[in-house]
Amino acid sequence: MKFAAVHLKLNKENVIIFCIYRAPSGNLDYFLNKLDNIFNFLHNYRFEFIICGNMNCLGTNNKKKQLHNLLGTYNLTGTMYFPTRIAKNSITLIDNIFVDNRIKYTIQPCINGLSEHDSQLLTLSKVSIPNSNIKPSYIRYVNRNTIAEFQSQLSWEQWDNILGNNDVNNMFNNFLNTYLRCYYSSFQKKVININDIHNQWIMKGINIS
Repeated sequence: MKFAAVHLKLNKENVIIFCIYRAPSGNLDYFLNKLDNIFNFLHNYRFEFIICGNMNCLGTNNKKKQLHNLLGTYNLTGTMYFPTRIAKNSITLIDNIFVDNRIKYTIQPCINGLSEHDSQLLTLSKVSIPNSNIKPSYIRYVNRNTIAEFQSQLSWEQWDNILGNNDVNNMFNNFLNTYLRCYYSSFQKKVININDIHNQWIMKGINIS
């Protein structure tokens, strides 16, 4: 896994652009775990993220689903819907861009003939950071569908890094990392801003509770 990032300050708004490479033969669990650690660390600093990375997201497959579920926990949504690499015997979408789902955008292919990969032109109409004085609260979606998704993800795990390990501490840590990755990607976060509540009868003490 390789990645580079640049921090841009646009007026009073903070944007981080990530460019991430994952080898097709690399360990997907390791990749998702490291990605989760990075975003979990930076999420507290109230940045907007733009993620550029490679994984075939054309059609439906389990790897695509796991990636989208993980990024969805950080309010990131995929923007690509057209193939970016067209070869003689294959058509793939392996150049992906994810943006904060609060950002309005347009995206289109930019075929320049300089590479076997087509370029993409992403236009952001506005990058908006919520008021820094507002402290959001988070809840997770827990319902029949998300519980079924959680159970499905656990059933896909092979648990090789646990069953093939002789160290009980490593076994526990590997189990916990896998369990939490499935948990966080299945039960996605929803931001609740208590300062947006305008009901007059809801007093400060009720909001705190």
